[in-house]
Amino acid sequence: MASSVDYVLLLVAVVLVSYHVVVEGGCAGKCCRGSDITCVTADWRMDRVYGTCYCDEGCLRTKDCCYDYPTACPGQSCVVSEWSYWSSCGQPCQRSARVRQRHIEQEPRNSGEPCPSLGEQAGCMEHRSNQGEFCAQNTGPAFITTMEFGKGRTKHDIFGAPLDPGFCMEYKMESLTPHCTVENRPHTRWTQYLREGYIVCVACQAPAMRNHSDSCQGDGQEYNSEELLHWQAVGNSRCRGTWKKVQRTAYCSCPHVHSFLFI
Repeated sequence: MASSVDYVLLLVAVVLVSYHVVVEGGCAGKCCRGSDITCVTADWRMDRVYGTCYCDEGCLRTKDCCYDYPTACPGQSCVVSEWSYWSSCGQPCQRSARVRQRHIEQEPRNSGEPCPSLGEQAGCMEHRSNQGEFCAQNTGPAFITTMEFGKGRTKHDIFGAPLDPGFCMEYKMESLTPHCTVENRPHTRWTQYLREGYIVCVACQAPAMRNHSDSCQGDGQEYNSEELLHWQAVGNSRCRGTWKKVQRTAYCSCPHVHSFLFI
């Protein structure tokens, strides 16, 4: 008859073998991308059931991952490149849109953060013809866009000479259409920050600034502070309204979300 010591040794051996099986199973070194039914082993699953379990990304959806999948196959978020330079405006003397792109450098893995938008666009207008002549002065409302667009603007003229740094106009927002606050497209989401009664800053910079007159279309410098002036958001023609001139300053001092550019 086997002694109690023999039973204890046998039990220890069974525990060690079971532990060895668990360790040798699992997903360590076996992680697979996508859905792969061959990426399989036998071990404890995440739902605490022992048996067939998987180490592919699809197991998160089918709920049959091995117990160590979260640590053996950690998630990796999407990685994208820096933004490219803004494209040109297209035809001179006509309002159009500039675009910029970025590309995916690493796809997301194991339920990592998905990739963000890879393209953006913003309204713009080149105020010189292909021959370097200024476009005819336009009348009508001021066209504005987000200050983010200014980061990609050219600061030199066609001969390489530095352009005038411009100035800033402050306005008190008097009215705006409901289409501004419900806008949700990436390149026009900035219109959500427009509010009646707020003071906004709008920079007049090249190429929107007409160097011959030191002004931008619709800036209202020639009107008094009681005159209602009209504006319109570039990229969302239904977002428009009125404002009153407060003052002209050398630099814009409004918060970033209330700072814009003439187009």
